Amino acid sequence: MYDRIIIAVDGSEEARRAARRGLKIAQAFGASVTVLSVINQKALRLTESAAEKTRLRERAKEAVTEIEDLASDLGLSVTTELAEGRPTSQICECATEQNAGLIVVGRQGLTGLGRRLLGGVTEQVLHRSDCPVLVIPSSDDETDAEYSRVLITTDGSENAEVAIPHGIAFAQRDGSDVHVLNVVDLQAAGGEFNAGGLEKQFLERLDARGQEAVDSVANKIEESAPEVTVETAVKRTKSFEGVAAGIREYVDENDIDLIVMGSHGRSNLKRQLIGSVASTVLRTANVPVLVVKRSD
Repeated sequence: MYDRIIIAVDGSEEARRAARRGLKIAQAFGASVTVLSVINQKALRLTESAAEKTRLRERAKEAVTEIEDLASDLGLSVTTELAEGRPTSQICECATEQNAGLIVVGRQGLTGLGRRLLGGVTEQVLHRSDCPVLVIPSSDDETDAEYSRVLITTDGSENAEVAIPHGIAFAQRDGSDVHVLNVVDLQAAGGEFNAGGLEKQFLERLDARGQEAVDSVANKIEESAPEVTVETAVKRTKSFEGVAAGIREYVDENDIDLIVMGSHGRSNLKRQLIGSVASTVLRTANVPVLVVKRSD
């Protein structure tokens, strides 16, 4: 599934945390690794002396060397690269040139993404890259390399289906249970139904459609990986945060270790991701989130 992994680092603690997780995934899948640090062209333009430029480059070198040492401790040999330019462009170009199967990044680095994420390097990579992106939160406990419970979210669309092979790959690697979840957004449904209350039959139809969606994913998993245990669930949420809140609640209630989500191809991703379910989950989930893009 993952022959080559790109790990992007910037010297921050969150990037180090993500790198440790990425190295363990590479070790488990037998993947080769490129550790990339990008010297931001904006920072270079703001320097006023050759010494300041040199220091920026030294910091980038230190960032990749640190991860190279971590890899050595795990018995891994990695390739390190330094680049100058826009971080988003350089990360995506590196992934394309090396035909990478996965990009691993931290949710919050020196760019100060935090809970905002929007407009930051991580979300721009998600927008531009055709490669699956694994986003590691600062709360991730990377001391445990296994994902015992993997969650695949589905809304019944083709976008959701692209996540299935990736969820299976992690489940087969770790002997994990796979949970398949559809969330019924009652706030959105109520607006569309334009009623003072949601009638029982209407709610039952929503639940039935959700069940069809999770059953479809479960059947595809059983066909390709019958040894994987699958649990399905349809969850209603009244939260104004919508589907993302339902996903987060399910993650907490069921001790989920990894969320796998499908998304639109490049032409639609920015419009769909910003302010969308995926964006909210990425900002707020306390577990790693793997976003897999459907090709246009």
